[in-house]
Amino acid sequence: MNKESLNIVLGYVLICLLWGSTWLAIRVGVADLNPIFAAGLRFLLASFFFFLLMKIRRIKLQTDSFAMKFYMFMGFFSFVIPFGLVYWAEQYIPSGLTSVIFAVFPFVVIIFSYLMIPDETIGVFKIAGTLLGFAGIYIIFSSEISMDISEDIWAMSAILLSAAIQAYVVVVVKKKGSGLHPLSMNLIPVLIAGVSMVILALLFEDTSRIQFTYEAVASVVYLGFFGTVLTFTTYYWLIKKINVVIVSLSAFITPIIAILLGWIILDEKFSGNDLLGAALVLFGILVANTRGLAKYYKSKQVMS
Repeated sequence: MNKESLNIVLGYVLICLLWGSTWLAIRVGVADLNPIFAAGLRFLLASFFFFLLMKIRRIKLQTDSFAMKFYMFMGFFSFVIPFGLVYWAEQYIPSGLTSVIFAVFPFVVIIFSYLMIPDETIGVFKIAGTLLGFAGIYIIFSSEISMDISEDIWAMSAILLSAAIQAYVVVVVKKKGSGLHPLSMNLIPVLIAGVSMVILALLFEDTSRIQFTYEAVASVVYLGFFGTVLTFTTYYWLIKKINVVIVSLSAFITPIIAILLGWIILDEKFSGNDLLGAALVLFGILVANTRGLAKYYKSKQVMS
C-alpha cells in the first residue's frame, strides 16, 4: 500500500472513530448546556482552531468571489440548517429512529452523484453495499424505533431534510470544491454556524439552565477540535481523493462506534442485534469497495 492509500485508509478510520465518539460527547454536554447553544459554542471554538492552524501552517484564506460564495453556502447548508434541524427534531423523536432516518444519507448521495457527477462511478456493488449497510443500521436500532406518524411527521421530515441537504453539499464539494484548501473551506462556514446558532439559542432557548461545568466545557472543547476541526478537514480531503459514495458510507459506521463506546464507558447493553447489525454494516462497506479492491489487487499483480 502506497503512502496516499495508507493516508486515505487512516483518514477514513479517523472520521469514523471521532464522529462515533461525538454522540457520547454531545450527551455529556447537553446535560448542562442547551442543545443549540452547545452546538454554537462548538462551532465558534472550532473556527478559532481553524484560524490558529491556518496561521501556524501559513495557509491564506482564499477570498476570491467563488470562495466567498462557497463559504456562505457551506455555512448555512452544511452546518446551520442541517444541524439545527437534527437538534430540533431530537427533542421529539428517539435517537434510534433518528439514526435510521438519517441512514438514507448515502442513498441521497448516490442520487445526487448520479445526477451531478457523470464521471463518478456508482455501480451495482456500491448500491448493494449501501443497502446492506442500511439493513444493518435498521437491525441495530429496531428495538428503539417507535413512532406516531400524526405527531412525529414534522420531526421525521426534519431529519430526512437534514440528510438530503448534507448529501447535496457533499456532492457539491466533490464537484466544485477541489480548488479550496480543506482548512480554508471550513473556517468561515463554522464561524457563520457558531454565531448564528448562539444567537438563535439566546433568542429561543431557556438560558437559565445553562451551567458551565467541567464536563460541559470539556465536551465543547472536544467537539470543537476533534469532532469538528479534525473530522471535517479530513472528510473534505477524502471527498477529493475517493468516490463520494464510499465516503458517505462512514455514516453507517459512526453509530456502531457510539454503541461500542456506550458499552465500554457507560456500561450500556450490547445486544445480539447490535452485533448482527454491525456485521452487516461492515460487510456492506466491503461489498461497496469490491471494485476498488479488485483494481488494487490486479495492479499489485501486474507490478509483481
